Amino acid sequence: MGDKVFAATVMLAGRIEVKVEKAGSETAAAQIKDILANANDFRTSVQVRWKEAADRTVIPTLGLSTLALLTLGPGGALAVVNSNYVAVMKVASPLGMLNFLQRASNAGILIKDGRALEAAGKIDTVVFDKTGTLTEDQPHVGAIHAVEGVDENDLLVCAAAAESRQKHPIALAILEAAKARGLEVPELEDAKYEIGYGIQATVSGRIVRVGSARYMGMEGISLPEDFESRRKAMHSEGASVVFVAFGDTLAGALELRPTIRQEARQVVQDLKDRGLKLYIISGDHASPTQALAKELGIDNFFAEVLPQDKSRLVEGLQKDGRKVCFIGDGINDAIALKTANVSVSLRGASSLATNTAQIILMDEGLGKLPELFEVAADYDANLRTLMYTTLGPGIVSLAGIFLLGTGTATALALFNLSMLAGLVNGIWPALKQQQELAHAQEERSESGAADQAHR
Repeated sequence: MGDKVFAATVMLAGRIEVKVEKAGSETAAAQIKDILANANDFRTSVQVRWKEAADRTVIPTLGLSTLALLTLGPGGALAVVNSNYVAVMKVASPLGMLNFLQRASNAGILIKDGRALEAAGKIDTVVFDKTGTLTEDQPHVGAIHAVEGVDENDLLVCAAAAESRQKHPIALAILEAAKARGLEVPELEDAKYEIGYGIQATVSGRIVRVGSARYMGMEGISLPEDFESRRKAMHSEGASVVFVAFGDTLAGALELRPTIRQEARQVVQDLKDRGLKLYIISGDHASPTQALAKELGIDNFFAEVLPQDKSRLVEGLQKDGRKVCFIGDGINDAIALKTANVSVSLRGASSLATNTAQIILMDEGLGKLPELFEVAADYDANLRTLMYTTLGPGIVSLAGIFLLGTGTATALALFNLSMLAGLVNGIWPALKQQQELAHAQEERSESGAADQAHR
């Protein structure tokens, strides 16, 4: 009684009466929408590099053209104007970006805006939301603590049978643990669910109770001192505890731990190898957040963070000069996603998160995250090469005009050379990818032929 009920709360059984305290514009969802509408859009401040370069060359070009007009005449001035090759960037840079966007798409990375790819190459800090991003929605059974004389498998089988008709994550975790051990779960004879506390069931003629410490107390089942100390220790490590009683006597406890995404450890290590600074941000308590950070090897974390404060933490890192990539999947992450320099979400996440994020990892996991930064780094290198192929011939042309007296014809010839080099540089990623695919296909064909010859 009196507990807060939020949107999307699931009632497993029974009946509930809810008093609506906030509606319409006063709801949390509406407030998040307003904040999103009024939030600063950091993405619009990210300028495509070739445009910046083009803007920076206008005044120097006009100045050199004026100098040539005074010293070499109108022909020299015209040649100087024709030595500004930023038009090559305007043609070749979008071509290169399209090829890198295609490469990312082929790898299962959807980049909605080319500016996000540009910004990803400058990221030095990655902030992960904890629940649903680094961890799965469903926990898993860790250690099983059975009292003396009780078999672990018997304890797990009875708990699984009691929860066999439930669909909440804890029940599914217990059933999954029994399946993993190859245990046969008997049919449930009858069950009585106490909402928010636990369940009482009859399994193979025996009364089994499964639930929280509070539920055990309600049923008059005392917890030994060593179990109480274990419970506190497990809570401090970020685990939850489900107690199991046979009849009126405690039989043991199941340790439930957050299920870390299978790929998370490798992803974290890959990002650290790239020199990125990593953070975890979570609305959960400090102990489980710290335990997860320690397990993954992440040094920095924020715990007990309210949804509106996530974006403030991102802004704080940005004020410290950090370029932040935020990775989240929930409605509560939407503001932080919009605030970050680069925002990433997962396919299958909340629609608000995927709509707000600039980049979506289409395999519904984090496995492609290191490849995203690899693609961004390669694009950054490709763009630097484009600048060299553009500025190099331009400098040669200007040197020829002022030192050798070359004219417009030479400037236009070098422009064509620069354009050819820029176009080759722009399509090179696609050519390289085709070569790699052809090589991989050839290797598979050779391997298949070898296997057939061996058979």
